[in-house]
Amino acid sequence: MRAAPTILHLDMDAFYASVEQASKPSLRGKAVIVGGLGPRGVVATASYEARRFGVHSAMPMGQARRLCPNGAYLIPRFSLYRQVSDVVMALLRELSPLVEPLSLDEAFVDLEAGGVAFDSRGARETGERLRADIRAATGLSGSVGLAGSKMLAKVASEEAKPAGLLLIEPGTERELLAPMSVRTLPGVGPATGEHLRRAGITTVGELAEAGEDELVRMVGRSAGAGLYRMALGLDDRPVVAERDAKSVSVEDTFDVDLHDRVRIRGEVQRLADRCVRRLRDSGHSGRTIVLKVRRYDFSTLTRSETLRGPTDDPAVVREAAARLLEGVDTTGGVRLLGVGVSGLADYTQEDLFAQSLAAEPDGADGSDRTDGTDGAGGAGGTGGVDAADRTGRADGAGGGAVTSGAAEAEAEGAHGVAEPSAEPEPAPERRWAAGSDVRHAVYGPGWVQGSGVGRVTVRFEQPGSEPGRVRTFRVDDPELEPSDPLPLVGDGTESGP
Repeated sequence: MRAAPTILHLDMDAFYASVEQASKPSLRGKAVIVGGLGPRGVVATASYEARRFGVHSAMPMGQARRLCPNGAYLIPRFSLYRQVSDVVMALLRELSPLVEPLSLDEAFVDLEAGGVAFDSRGARETGERLRADIRAATGLSGSVGLAGSKMLAKVASEEAKPAGLLLIEPGTERELLAPMSVRTLPGVGPATGEHLRRAGITTVGELAEAGEDELVRMVGRSAGAGLYRMALGLDDRPVVAERDAKSVSVEDTFDVDLHDRVRIRGEVQRLADRCVRRLRDSGHSGRTIVLKVRRYDFSTLTRSETLRGPTDDPAVVREAAARLLEGVDTTGGVRLLGVGVSGLADYTQEDLFAQSLAAEPDGADGSDRTDGTDGAGGAGGTGGVDAADRTGRADGAGGGAVTSGAAEAEAEGAHGVAEPSAEPEPAPERRWAAGSDVRHAVYGPGWVQGSGVGRVTVRFEQPGSEPGRVRTFRVDDPELEPSDPLPLVGDGTESGP
């Protein structure tokens, strides 16, 4: 425990929803819910306006729509969230070499290690300056907690929400924590909280009064001792600058269970390609390929295969995932598929031929796992941050591969004419997910408000503009195309012709 509050915890306010509000001027001050939009979707983030209706993260999207029927329901745009996160994390690294990111929108900073604060006054000034810098660079707000330990800094940032700063002076920890709910403490989830409630313990003060021996008896030695230390405000964990990634994975939950084996194979191939893109973006390769299948009855089966060396080659990962799928019974339907790579390294194995032919199947020695109690999936009903990419693609992603239907022409005959054996199949109707970015040849950049019955409604506006006009087009309008997100602040502002 430090004698000065020089550990800072930053937590951006309703991050995904706030980015959407900043990006879409017509949504500022309105209820915005980000997550999976299908019938099995789950809320990833809700704006503070939506939270007044009782909407919160991890809530089924159907329930959110009943509570807040007039809210704006949008797919996540993770590429934009990562861009904004990079800006915020760069500001944190200007303060100290010891920055410990916890997620895209949350991190610890050791101010003392950066030489920017050694006492309460310096810490508060640094925190206020950081909040102002983040607002200037992104247009977003963040909440800051300052304390002598990581646990207390995180508690302080939560108490400061939204858009505030709270500094906990060393020596006041127990007084501050005493009236708070036991759920305030890290690691105390619904099950532990309910177990403690049945024992008559609902506040942190009551937890401290119970004593270490009683808590050990109730929840076990390790958990009990940890709870008691946290109740006293004790935490000596250092800020760790680098966290080594252990695995990279993506997964999709489907609105309707998949039964077609060809469709399932195609989805696994697409997931493998997405996984490799994320693997390469992180600068890693990996040895172990993992396939996850959640079946119609919610049972989840995981199979893996270990290669002779690490790879980031999409063909190798696709082949391994396909082999793993062959050993999985999908009778009855599949509601979720996932592909991951673990055993990460920062180099690749050049002998790809050996990798493909001489993999070691982990499933043969008992590594397959079936969990009959596994739940319905992560945020957005699509495995959290990874899965919303599926709903974000405007070209009908999630369906089968589009083929021409025309056989390869035979060699030229005596008259030099080759007849196609079949007519090309028509292209499938393009799909436009609510919240996705588009660009029109005439009206410029905008975003999809909704689509259906062959029409798509687009609001043409951009960060920093006034709320824009709404126009409706055919879903196959050739002048309307998917687009990359515009930056929230900077030179991204542009106008349509």
